Parts: sequence; structure tokens; C-alpha cells
Amino acid sequence: MVWITAAKYLEGYKVELEFSTKEKGVVDLEQFLNEGVFQALKQPDYFVSFTLNSWTIEWDNGADFAPEFLYDHATK
Repeated sequence: MVWITAAKYLEGYKVELEFSTKEKGVVDLEQFLNEGVFQALKQPDYFVSFTLNSWTIEWDNGADFAPEFLYDHATK
């Protein structure tokens, strides 16, 4: 099981993540913001408002990404 231990906004829809495996990677989430609760994240000011909970990044509208999904899509 993997989880996010640190997250830093970079630019656009890119976030640098540190995983519980001690690996770091960058994930570009732009292509995943077209449906449901994720559409609100298309607003740049809102996208950067993510927080880190005990396992992943999340937004106050309830949007979050599974840490395994982020790990699989990160460029390491």
C-alpha cells in the first residue's frame, strides 16, 4: 500500500508528490478533471487549494485521488 507523504503545487495542473515509498514524482492531473466533482478543479485558483490528509491530496468539495492512482500516473 502506498500513500502520499508530501505534495507541492508546481504549475498548471501539475503536483510534485512524495510517496510512502520515499519516491518522488510529478503528476499532471489536467486530463482527469472533465467529470463530476473534478470539474471544479479546472479553476486554477481552486486547483491550488488542495490539502494533504493522512493518505492523499484532497479539495474541500470532496474531490480526491487515490494514492495508488497518483503513483501509477506520476513521472518518477
